Amino acid sequence: MEWLLYVSAAIAAIAFAVLVIYVIGTLKAVSKTLDRVSTTVEGMEKQVDGISKESTVLLHKTNLLADDIQRKSDSLNGVFDSARELGDSLKSVNTSVKRMSDAINQKAGENSEQVAQTVKWANVAMGVWEKWKVKREKEARAQAQAEQQTK
Repeated sequence: MEWLLYVSAAIAAIAFAVLVIYVIGTLKAVSKTLDRVSTTVEGMEKQVDGISKESTVLLHKTNLLADDIQRKSDSLNGVFDSARELGDSLKSVNTSVKRMSDAINQKAGENSEQVAQTVKWANVAMGVWEKWKVKREKEARAQAQAEQQTK
């Protein structure tokens, strides 16, 4: 029975050796995987650093652009103020022209009867002038005919 003890010890030693070989293989695979993970993490760190630097540059450019837009916007405020003042001036001119037009229309309305009367008298005077002119021409013709007959 002693031999059974030796056989059992040999089987246990062989089993332990097989177990150690599998554990070593597993540890090597885990080591390779961890190396790959480490390499990937290092690459990601480099990419994150690059992205961080690019983000910083982009943020700086964005701030410069915002400052430029603010300065230009501030300079345009004067233009808009001038345009508003010009609009106010034009409104004032339009109001003045409307008042003058209303005053002229009112005066024309007040004097329209006098103007109509003046036009009537002018027409009468023109009619009298035309009649006098025609009469004078007739007299001149009649006198010319009389002179011709006397000759």
